[in-house]
Amino acid sequence: MTPAKISIIEDNKVIRDNVSKFIGFHEEFEVTMVHASVESFFRALDLDPRLTMDIILLDIGLPGMSGIEALPYIFERLPDVNVVMLTTYEEEDIILKALCSGACSYISKKAGLTEIVDALRIVVNGGSYMSPSIAREIVNHLMGGRVSKASILTDRQKEILEMLVDGKSYGAISEKLFISVETVRSHIKKMYKVLQVNNKTEAITKYMKGQIG
Repeated sequence: MTPAKISIIEDNKVIRDNVSKFIGFHEEFEVTMVHASVESFFRALDLDPRLTMDIILLDIGLPGMSGIEALPYIFERLPDVNVVMLTTYEEEDIILKALCSGACSYISKKAGLTEIVDALRIVVNGGSYMSPSIAREIVNHLMGGRVSKASILTDRQKEILEMLVDGKSYGAISEKLFISVETVRSHIKKMYKVLQVNNKTEAITKYMKGQIG
């Protein structure tokens, strides 16, 4: 099996070195690029346009261009790449902005190295991963407080989201619900589209405002 190619953009040298070294211990992955900034990453692509990767582990708080600001430029250059956010930021608005900008997964830097590798495996198999604390923020946004009365998600989507909160892997959700991996993937993609609507559609925004109080 050809190893999945991983690129890392992280300005903290200790985190960058530890994560890249640990990923490199696993034969199913090959760390092909490691950079401290988005600008450095793009310069490397300019020097060798043949460089390819399957997944980018991307920090948000970077020197120069932030990870979120970089997302549209990354997808313009690498439309098929999967971007996994690896960051200390756990604020609801930042999480939603990253997901709505195309990131397929969001991992807290509180996660252990094993969890990061598990997340990469899920992404390689076509899934999306969220650290439990991150999934909880999304649950709170969609199903608590302001939107408690809004039927934003289907029952099946809520089931999947709750399992993400519990830290269930992509494959485990598939087995638990007796549905295919592709079906789980489809539900998660639809959830991300729902999140985008919540942020960008005026009609939904007004609807949500009606739930306040």
